[in-house]
Amino acid sequence: MMQGDRSRLIVIVELAPVALVLGGLFGGAVVLAALQSLGFAPWCGINTFPDFSYFARLWSGEAFWISLGLTLYYAVISTFVALVLALILSLALMKSFTGRRFIKFVYKLPLVIPYAVGIALAILMLGNGGMLSRLAAFAGMIDDPSEFPSILKTHYGWGVIAVYVWKQLPFMTLAVAAVLVGIGRRTQEAASLLGAGPLIIFFRVTLPQIAPGVVTAVLICFSFNIGAFEAPFILGGGYPDTLPVIAWRYFNDADYALQLQGMAAVVSIGLLSGCILLAYLWSYRRFERRTGRG
Repeated sequence: MMQGDRSRLIVIVELAPVALVLGGLFGGAVVLAALQSLGFAPWCGINTFPDFSYFARLWSGEAFWISLGLTLYYAVISTFVALVLALILSLALMKSFTGRRFIKFVYKLPLVIPYAVGIALAILMLGNGGMLSRLAAFAGMIDDPSEFPSILKTHYGWGVIAVYVWKQLPFMTLAVAAVLVGIGRRTQEAASLLGAGPLIIFFRVTLPQIAPGVVTAVLICFSFNIGAFEAPFILGGGYPDTLPVIAWRYFNDADYALQLQGMAAVVSIGLLSGCILLAYLWSYRRFERRTGRG
């Protein structure tokens, strides 16, 4: 056996226990969810497998497609805003300026703060009786805090998006900054010496180099956003709800058949996010091949 093959075999053997545990936990949960969405739940007295009526009832309603659009809206907008801010912040942190060390410390704080705390902070800061509304009234911009524009509990989802961006900005910044540190500044300085402007340097030199970090950050954050429940449930505008909230409402029903309907909603979320992420990866691979890196 070749030395390289032996090393790969050793790595596979070492990873096998962890892979089996993770595969059993997560893979088993996925299979069980798929079976329940198709009518297999004998412990609930229901066994009509294979039964596609749960998906048919879910997908045939107009409310499902409206909720799908709302779910994608929250996921896409929050991921895009967090990515743009992360790119700006990571590029800024590559330079020396006064207060750089303090900013590097502060922007990482959301990583250790739970989402529930972030939601509570959004209510305290952005609500009509929150700190921003009171500061606006104190500054004379409005007569009363109740006149502050509604940010929470609306279908524009500014509160939901704010919580997602606040929580995911440090993660995306770390992912992009790690790649920036690895590639250094030589190529950017060379392009600058050749007469390229800042925008040309960013889009033609820097962005292709940091693309792996961007892809990784977007995949992880988008996957979470499309399946998140807490922020849309607490800060959303009510009907129509996002798909995870709809699934929770089905699960919370005493009717077992509706609980299986909720499992169909969960599987639909998984299929949707899987298709979008595969399309995203396919587009990135095409980009790599077109630029000669694939």
